[in-house]
Amino acid sequence: MGIIKLRDSEPFCHLPEAHFQELRESAVKRTFDANTHIVNQNDQPTGYLYVIMEGIVEITTTAPGGEEMVVDYRKEGQFFGGTPIFTGEPYTAGVRSVTPITCYLIPEAALKKVAKDYPQVSEFFTRVVLTRVRSLYADIVKEHTSNAVTQMEAYPFKKRLSEIMSAPVETCQPSTTARDVARQMTEKAVSSVLVMDDNSMPCGIITERDLIAKVISPDAVDCTQISAAEIMTTHPYFVSPQTYMYEAMAYLTAHRIKHLPVIDNGQLVGIVTMRELMRYRSQKAMLLVGSVNDESTLEGLASIKKEILTVARALLTETHSTPEVMEIISYIHHNIIKKVYQICFQEMLDAGYERPTVKHCFLLMGSGGRREMLLNPDQDNGFIFEDVPDERLPEIEQFFVPFSEKLVEALATVGYPLCEGKVMCNNPLWRGRLIDWHKRIHDWVQNPEPQKVRYSSIFFDFVPLEGDSTLAQSLHDIVFSEIRRFEGFLYHMMSLDLRYKVPVGLLGRFIVSKEEPHKGQLSVKQGGSIYIVDCVRMFVLEKGIQQTTTQDRLNELVARKIFETDTAEHIKAALEALNFLRLRNEIALVENGQKPSHYLDPNKLSKSEQELLKEAFHVVSKLQDATKRHFSKSYI
Repeated sequence: MGIIKLRDSEPFCHLPEAHFQELRESAVKRTFDANTHIVNQNDQPTGYLYVIMEGIVEITTTAPGGEEMVVDYRKEGQFFGGTPIFTGEPYTAGVRSVTPITCYLIPEAALKKVAKDYPQVSEFFTRVVLTRVRSLYADIVKEHTSNAVTQMEAYPFKKRLSEIMSAPVETCQPSTTARDVARQMTEKAVSSVLVMDDNSMPCGIITERDLIAKVISPDAVDCTQISAAEIMTTHPYFVSPQTYMYEAMAYLTAHRIKHLPVIDNGQLVGIVTMRELMRYRSQKAMLLVGSVNDESTLEGLASIKKEILTVARALLTETHSTPEVMEIISYIHHNIIKKVYQICFQEMLDAGYERPTVKHCFLLMGSGGRREMLLNPDQDNGFIFEDVPDERLPEIEQFFVPFSEKLVEALATVGYPLCEGKVMCNNPLWRGRLIDWHKRIHDWVQNPEPQKVRYSSIFFDFVPLEGDSTLAQSLHDIVFSEIRRFEGFLYHMMSLDLRYKVPVGLLGRFIVSKEEPHKGQLSVKQGGSIYIVDCVRMFVLEKGIQQTTTQDRLNELVARKIFETDTAEHIKAALEALNFLRLRNEIALVENGQKPSHYLDPNKLSKSEQELLKEAFHVVSKLQDATKRHFSKSYI
């Protein structure tokens, strides 16, 4: 099956059937046991392209400090090991089986024979995805090191469950007796056993606590007669192998459970426990997310928010993926904001306010909506209510007006600055029923004055955080519907957003501010990264794409053949480099007792960092030009 699926993949989808058949006939079948290192990083090439027929593999690399880190995850129909066939260089990463693996191995000779007639095959594997920006960025990140303790604190956040889960999992049948389950736990030294149904899927879980509470403690229970089905906890929670440890920790804490099966594509592949996660945690960083759920005061949440600095510094040292760092930081911010919401809501009820019976949804917008938050994001939020008659509005406002004021003030107390543009739920412009939002969006789109376009740039990245998320989906539908009705709005958005150039002059010199408080500095955000975010947003709005992060949006634009792969890679590299420099600068400012800022003095950067910044700005400038050409041509 795997090699058949290969037919639909790049670059093999371009081959005539006869040439593909040659590859198919040359392939040999081979199996590998679970947890087998099929190839190791820096090994010489084996001379085969490995096509996965059945099973799951992890692509691993060595992180700073010598730890092995999972960087990719591949399964049926995907392949690995092709690049060294054409470059002759050692493997740049290792490959380890998560489950038993069956592969088709296509010999080097057969692959090169086909590539001779169809050069795009070899070009695919030898394509240099490390652009000038990526290459400079990689060198700078390599130089950005910290002490071993910091690296150890960061690493657990990067681990996926596939790296630490226990496998194989101890299982039993529903008819198995409690005595046999207890004996199995003792012999295997495990604290749980999964009960499997006829489809080999977990229908229940039995833990040590279940045995004590349902077999040992009660009187007159015969452990030789009572079955697993009678004592198991039904419908156990489960997650995928790609789940990060910080997500699993938060999931276990939120559901108050200690055992979490790991399932991939309908197949049980492992299990993790709270005890295992605690073993990998750092004293500060790993429990940061979990501690949010246990906190009940704004002061406590403010202290937790300050710890994000430690996490960010550690992650930036350990990781090579700034987008991933931002997503983790955003995940922590979201949990803190959500907890502030819950505290304020309960305080309203305790104060005697009556909750109106209306569906509502609390939205985050801007960088929060894109999951691209850094150390000190300001507040961009709002409320949606279901459509109710006008006569019910006083009842709704009686609760949500004071609640909004309380919430905004509480978020500021915790450490989220007020939005200078008042894009906050205590502003009536950022609350309303679906019908009210529809009128606003219609007005923004039909009358694209500068301020309205600026509002839309923040708003269009909204994401639901609390309440009924179906209201947010309905709001997304309204946005795309209105833009389809007046697509010229995107031209106006482009005209306003792209009036300004990147801060690099004709001679390659940085253009810095001449006025205080940022004299001699430039904004990495307003001079570069914001343009990438805005340009990419315009394309996804045009196509009705609902991906959240800028990276995911670029991937979807490539999938829809709107952007070329190489173009998207250049843009991703530039955005990652800009955000790396910005985040590193924010960390340094906070450590020096200053407020985090996206302004920096480019002349204080090293020569290679200055070159990186210029190259990234160059990519931004090219994207601006392409965006202008597209929307000018399409909508004038």
